[in-house]
Order: sequence, then structure tokens, then C-alpha cells
Amino acid sequence: MSRPPTIGNFLGGAVFPALLHQDPRYFYKGTGSFISRVLYAVGTAFYCRGDNGKWQPNYSSVLADVAAGAISNTYYPESDRNGAVVTIEHGLLNAVGDGVSNLLEEFVFKHITPGAPKGGGQP
Repeated sequence: MSRPPTIGNFLGGAVFPALLHQDPRYFYKGTGSFISRVLYAVGTAFYCRGDNGKWQPNYSSVLADVAAGAISNTYYPESDRNGAVVTIEHGLLNAVGDGVSNLLEEFVFKHITPGAPKGGGQP
């Protein structure tokens, strides 16, 4: 079970980025080798741009993944809650989901999005 989508999206896309001055958007790389684009897409699950334009650890996403993992832990019966173990497992699954989502944005969605930049999309 991954994070409840609405909670995770709200925390990782609005609350934590506003508090931590980070930009939660994904920026297409669009150029370079296949491997460099894969590493970039997966890496941006853990690194993002701050409001100052510099790259920094993506605390917003990581905190949202862990917080949403903890919240999803409450959906289990009390006898099945293993405390931190389940929360960490859910947080890691959410982080993997973020990486997969970024891969889809880099390689699939750009080709089906009208008006997407043709070259590198980084500002």
C-alpha cells in the first residue's frame, strides 16, 4: 500500500515546498544520453531546485513520502502495524513511485503533451 494519493500530493506538492522554499515541479532534461536522462529523472526524486534556483536535497518530497507512509500505516489494523518498519517501507515505496513518475514524464508524457519544449526543458 502506498501513500494515500491526495495526502501525499498535497504535502509534497504544496505544504512542504512552501515551508522549505523548494520547487516541486519536474523539469525535462530532454537531451543527453539515455543513461544520463534516466539518472536525472530518478535523481530528481531526491534532489530539486530551491526557490534560489540552486539544486538541493528534495526534503519536501522525502518528508511527504515518510509522512504519507506514516498516515497510511494508520489504515492497517492495530495488530498489523509494525510502527517504524511499515512507515519506512511505505516511504521507500513512495520514493520509488516518484522516480518512476519522473521517468514517465521524461520519456513518455513529453511526447504526448502539446506545446512541450522540443529540446532541453530546464530553465
